[in-house]
Amino acid sequence: MSKLPDYSDIIKAQMRLKGIVKHTPLEHTKSFSAMSGANVYMKLENMQSTGSFKVRGAYNKLSSLSKEELRKGVVCASAGNHAQGVAFAARIVGVGAKVFMPVFTPPLKVIATRSYGAEVVLEGDTFDDAYAAAMKYQSESGAHFVHPFDDPLIIAGQGTIGLELFQAMDSIQDVLVPIGGGGMIAGIAIALKEMNPDIRIIGVEAAGAQSMKNSLKAGKPEKLAHMQTIADGIAVKTPGNLTFEATRKLVDEIVVVDDAEIAHTAYLLLQRAKLLAEPSGVAALAAVLHKKTDLAGRNVVPIISGGNINMGLLEQILEKGMMEEGLRARIAVLIPDVAGELKSIISILERLRANINEISHERSITTVPVGFVLVTITFSLQETAQLDAIRQTLDSKLKKYEVLR
Repeated sequence: MSKLPDYSDIIKAQMRLKGIVKHTPLEHTKSFSAMSGANVYMKLENMQSTGSFKVRGAYNKLSSLSKEELRKGVVCASAGNHAQGVAFAARIVGVGAKVFMPVFTPPLKVIATRSYGAEVVLEGDTFDDAYAAAMKYQSESGAHFVHPFDDPLIIAGQGTIGLELFQAMDSIQDVLVPIGGGGMIAGIAIALKEMNPDIRIIGVEAAGAQSMKNSLKAGKPEKLAHMQTIADGIAVKTPGNLTFEATRKLVDEIVVVDDAEIAHTAYLLLQRAKLLAEPSGVAALAAVLHKKTDLAGRNVVPIISGGNINMGLLEQILEKGMMEEGLRARIAVLIPDVAGELKSIISILERLRANINEISHERSITTVPVGFVLVTITFSLQETAQLDAIRQTLDSKLKKYEVLR
């Protein structure tokens, strides 16, 4: 049975990864420090090769295998980021890779994985479905299976993040790490607790995928019956045996963030810091900004773990974020279906400097009386105070309208 890597294994991994992966930035953020009350530094693994931290573990694993172990190629299962890491590493090592991914994996992750030379097979609705398919292929083909998290070499590779953090700033007090299967938090915890046992390691799970938190309560790895979260990169039903052991021993606390908090954080990261990250990649920062644990006045590092976001989801996040901040609004108004009625409403919006993005009409639903039309208008604003001015004007001109949220 495999055992957890130790500090020396992570040092060896760092040597293997030199010149292969990026030493990602550790950036202080004044905006998020002010918002959270902590002294916040972001470890930007979204700027890593392949767009996520996963390449660290994948390359450490593949570069450690013998020619005989690699002879029949490698196979893995992934929701996206591990797939890209394995494909990237396989190309460098010079071995064929077959990757099983859930059917609903964001298209950009599939395209990127194929661009590194891997063969991609879309299988099942969840990571666990893809994992089962990958294991079936492995047993039939003899290819070497590269586990996404429950492997000592994978854990050691991810642990190099911890080494980089401490080398960049040894005054760190808290490190917040997203948890899916647990490979990253296990590696980081092993590294940092060796260098300074007083550093707090805080795991962050999505509310709709709390497999590690539930497992810790149960005292052993437990499988979730159901998952629902936009953070697909940390949506794992069952943590690994090794990662569970490391988390139980070394992680100080696990907190939870919901999808609304994750989405709003992704929006703020893009707006305030001009950094793009996927939902799972911002989970740790969401825990900081929404004050899920006491971090006031402390030197805090949330890991921004990945940037490979679904463009359709990004569009929703931006739209919702702008509406929450009062920079975009949508109104629905029932008007007589005659010439000139809509023009009068548009003229109000234009006079108050609203930029109209979209207008839709609905006549066929039963709640719209014959001879009327339900008009929905989406518009952008230059400042939040504009919406109040628009409301006051519409109140004096229209009998009935609704601001949609």
